[in-house]
Amino acid sequence: MKKRTYTQEFKEQVIKEVNTVKDIAVVSRKHEVARPTFSSWMKKQNSSMALIEEKEVTKELKDKEQENDHLKKLLGEKDLEIAILRDLLKKVNPQLKIK
Repeated sequence: MKKRTYTQEFKEQVIKEVNTVKDIAVVSRKHEVARPTFSSWMKKQNSSMALIEEKEVTKELKDKEQENDHLKKLLGEKDLEIAILRDLLKKVNPQLKIK
């Protein structure tokens, strides 16, 4: 028996159909493709989707860390500004009691 090759578009279309119909046996008979072949295609697609999702999560985490570092820097600058202004107030008005 000769091994058949399938295009990537065909594989994707059949996987979508399996996900819609929710019955591998029906789609398998319709397209005359063995069920283990479907399972193999679906496993490959799921693993590639998992890698894509992992990359997206990693990028999102990196973006959040950069944003967090930026906000920490801003907070530090504001704290320093407040401290400087309090010192200046003390010098200008020594009678004021500032926290």
